[in-house]
Amino acid sequence: MKTISTHLSYFLKDREVKRNLSILLRYVAVLVAVIAVFTVVFHFIMLYVEGKEHSWITGLYWTLTVMSTLGFGDITFQSDIGRLFSVFVLLSGIVMLLIVLPFAFIRFFYAPWLESQIQNRAPRALPPGTSGHVILTDYDTIAQGVVRRLERDEIPYVVLEPDPVTAANLQMDGIQVVTGEIDSKETYEAVHADQARFVLANHDDQTNTNITLTVREVAPDVPIATTADADDSQDILELSGATRVLPIRRWLGEQLATRVTAQYGEVHPIGQYRDLRFAELPVHHTSLEHQTIREARLRERTGATVVGIWERGALRPVQANTPLAPMSVLVMAGTTEQLRTLNRTVVSDDPHTEPVLVIGGGRVGGAAVQALHERGVPVHLVEQKQARCNLLRPYCDEVFCGDAAEYTLVKEAGIETAPSVLLTTHDDATNIHLASYCRRLNTEMRVVSRITHERNLEAIHRAGADFVLSYATLGIDAVYAALQGRRLVVLGEGVDLFTRAVPASLRGTTLAESHIGEQTGLNVVALEHGDTFKTDLVGDTTLPSDGHLVLIGSDDQMETFVEHYG
Repeated sequence: MKTISTHLSYFLKDREVKRNLSILLRYVAVLVAVIAVFTVVFHFIMLYVEGKEHSWITGLYWTLTVMSTLGFGDITFQSDIGRLFSVFVLLSGIVMLLIVLPFAFIRFFYAPWLESQIQNRAPRALPPGTSGHVILTDYDTIAQGVVRRLERDEIPYVVLEPDPVTAANLQMDGIQVVTGEIDSKETYEAVHADQARFVLANHDDQTNTNITLTVREVAPDVPIATTADADDSQDILELSGATRVLPIRRWLGEQLATRVTAQYGEVHPIGQYRDLRFAELPVHHTSLEHQTIREARLRERTGATVVGIWERGALRPVQANTPLAPMSVLVMAGTTEQLRTLNRTVVSDDPHTEPVLVIGGGRVGGAAVQALHERGVPVHLVEQKQARCNLLRPYCDEVFCGDAAEYTLVKEAGIETAPSVLLTTHDDATNIHLASYCRRLNTEMRVVSRITHERNLEAIHRAGADFVLSYATLGIDAVYAALQGRRLVVLGEGVDLFTRAVPASLRGTTLAESHIGEQTGLNVVALEHGDTFKTDLVGDTTLPSDGHLVLIGSDDQMETFVEHYG
């Protein structure tokens, strides 16, 4: 009873609820007045038309039975006037009692009451003593992926949601959530921001600035990472107190630019973890074509290790007899000097000098064009908007303003001779169409594309794309790298770099005895042990009890690792 009275008291304090109840009560008053009038008219007709006399209780009884359509039939009119009056009362009752009254009750009382109940379910604060948690200020596509990884790694977190109803729904879905205004100091005090491990501000730039300043009032020392859409916002966010600024869209363009083939046989660096560097090596037009991994002897010749092979969007495990097809792309790991040696070993004597074709000159496409320009790679741009064409013209050899679906335009832009095409439009359907279109026009070119929705990944690879990366995937990788305090390593869509303490079940065993690759599909690329960082792993390498494994694979593979080894 105390809980009900508390909820009712909170419910009745709402201004809109008071207005709704006032409307409902006015309607009930009208309904009572109509019933009273019908009761009086019943007595008048019965007395002066039919010559019968009934009590006032009987008149009220007749009115209610007729209006509610029960119509017991024990009291009826015999005259035409009386029967016409009965029909009128009956129709009025159908409208006022059976239609309008239930609707008004549900609309003005019951629905708001249920909504209030749902709102009251959303937590307003975290339990006292909460610490070491991650605070996410918006449950967008990036936060959803981050939450999955936090749950897998058993790191506590909380999502902030201003709308209590949305917060309650998230809670019912199993998401740890607190409702409160994201720009309110009280909200961050309620979630113990001063004891948090990490805060992510993932709204627009202006809101992120406000969030950062507000958090700094409560927690001066907590690490804060913010996303940034505009390059000009980076300095503002840093001045506001952000520890890490993540310009995801610019990074997406730059990451896609590193995946294009501009010179045959060139090694493309893609990331670094401690002293271990990662790079991609397209096989096409190198001495490695049609050889096997064993025949290539890259590790013996350069010291670098092949950790995987990209083939049309899938990272394949490495086997000694794996053939290197022309469209294969090797993922290499090694030191800076080892990768330089690799580049000297396989670089083509006759590099391709045809321009790379970039389709789409938005934020992502513009970042890709500028990144290619800085590398000295010739670029042809196809873009529909004249303003973007003018803005990016200084970074391109030629700019073609028009629709990329027009064959004459893309032919003039060099689609038939370009070593790579980069698709950067924000629409997945357009990119899928263009991937298929470009693949038909040039079967040997490398097709690199962005996507928005993960569900379209398989479709765009079937259309002909060789490498695909999405905003969400890059954002998730960037946030988790910031959380772990390491450099961003982007291997590709659905593939990431993981670090994991050696499980108790594997301590003291050798790498070969662990069967990690066979059981999970993950590739162990390095082993951390104290101050040592070992990259030249062999089957006899022992896994120490206090060591950490550095692995490459997908989130599903890592979940399998956790389930299998603990």
